[in-house]
Amino acid sequence: MKVRLLTVGGMKGPPADLADGYVKRAAHYWTLDVEEVAAGARGADPSGVRTAEAERLLHRIEAREQVVALTRTGEPLSSEDLARLLEEAALRSTPRVTFVIGGAFGLGEALLDRAQQHVSLGGITLPHELARVVMLEQLYRAGTISRGEPYHKGGTRR
Repeated sequence: MKVRLLTVGGMKGPPADLADGYVKRAAHYWTLDVEEVAAGARGADPSGVRTAEAERLLHRIEAREQVVALTRTGEPLSSEDLARLLEEAALRSTPRVTFVIGGAFGLGEALLDRAQQHVSLGGITLPHELARVVMLEQLYRAGTISRGEPYHKGGTRR
């Protein structure tokens, strides 16, 4: 199963090291790619920034892939739900599932319209660097859930 995390902006320092660790772990379960697009200009109009970032993100998305937008107002997604989402995509032979994390002002309307699902990592607002680490950890956790491995302590679906 091919999975991609498509994000606005880069990372550096300790959060980048943590993210890299989860990329390596999650890659045991999924063919995982992490791609970045440039963030909008500081001090620019938030609506214009969201629109420009959405264009850059959409340019990277292919027609047949499943797109999941990560938004604060999206549907809550448990670790088990994420595992099920990826398992179902694999059963449908979806070529790739792409999870999208926006920049400082969130995701633009065009990207939100393209996404088949809007999901939330919780009701709190996270900086994109932290959202990336959380999502990568959850991809790793979803892999362990799908294979019935002991990492996930939240109960088992099996």
